Amino acid sequence: MRLTRRGVIVLAFAAGSYALGELAGYTFFRAFAGIAAGAVLIAVVTTRFRPQVEIGRTVQPDRVERGKPALASLVVRNTGSRRHGGFAAGDGIGNETHRLRVRPLAPGAEATYHYELPTTTRGKLRVGPLVVHRPDLFDLARGDRTVGDSAWLWVHPRRHAVRAAQAGHPRHHHEGPITDPPLRGSADLRAVREYVIGDEVRHLHWKATARTGRLMVREYADPAQPRFTTVLDTRPASMTPAVFEEAVEVAASLFYASASAGQHCRLITSAGADTLTDSGVRAARTLLDELALVTQDATAGAPLLPSALAAAERPGGVLVVITGPDADLGHAARWRPDTVVRLGDLRPSAGSGGVIVAVDAAGAAAQWNSLAGKA
Repeated sequence: MRLTRRGVIVLAFAAGSYALGELAGYTFFRAFAGIAAGAVLIAVVTTRFRPQVEIGRTVQPDRVERGKPALASLVVRNTGSRRHGGFAAGDGIGNETHRLRVRPLAPGAEATYHYELPTTTRGKLRVGPLVVHRPDLFDLARGDRTVGDSAWLWVHPRRHAVRAAQAGHPRHHHEGPITDPPLRGSADLRAVREYVIGDEVRHLHWKATARTGRLMVREYADPAQPRFTTVLDTRPASMTPAVFEEAVEVAASLFYASASAGQHCRLITSAGADTLTDSGVRAARTLLDELALVTQDATAGAPLLPSALAAAERPGGVLVVITGPDADLGHAARWRPDTVVRLGDLRPSAGSGGVIVAVDAAGAAAQWNSLAGKA
């Protein structure tokens, strides 16, 4: 419980009136002070009685592209033994508050309220908890109580239709769709050889053993997996915030297409983040969650490629670098990227040597698809 600004003023006015009445000897001022103080006291007592409610909350969907609709549903149930007369409440949405008025409910009754969530900015948005407001009739005091838990809404970067990167080794030796993870493992039969101590007994090849008279085993090897790596420039000096949002959209589009096509993916940022995933829809969601939170958090003067990876070998598979129009690649050039995407330049072009120069993510996606179609 707390006094409102009006309640503090009334209480101060009551104290002043009482002091004036005592000094001047006027009963009227003393009576007026008593009435004002009594009104504040009644307001305090009134706001201490708050409705007994239970909150249920859902956010659909819990992950959404930036700009796409998302809906919050709030179920308010009266758990008390008496009917409450309704109340005002505020539901937290990040740093903002959604105001709603809950109608009167009988004991055990419930009401459902829906409202849209803001999805104009990518990130992880906290929805809730609900704060129940119980002001008095004259708004002299206010009793706030937090009810229920919070839910989270992931606002992913927008994705553009792009082709999966065409490089790397096939995941299997057969044609057709693949499953992720493979139903019978990812190991391929490499050879059949004579048994040596330490080999897995379950790999014994009984037909070859019967034919040669010696214990023979199958030798397996994991096939090379197609891989896709993106180095995202998160240095503030490389791109403006608006251009950086376009760069994040390019990375999200490429990762989603590549992971869905069965490629193992890896995200590297200038700040030192290094996220390695498998392939498939779950891997794509992990990368999109990471990109929903990425910011231009690299320190001033930091290289495009993190110092910890400067001496490392080039990642296998396709390597893409996403940076600004004039940024220096530094050690990343030593990795010989397959494609360098430079965003924010007003002279868009798909240059030779796998360089894409575009104003925004849509232009970069169009050039990427054009280059992939020629590959």
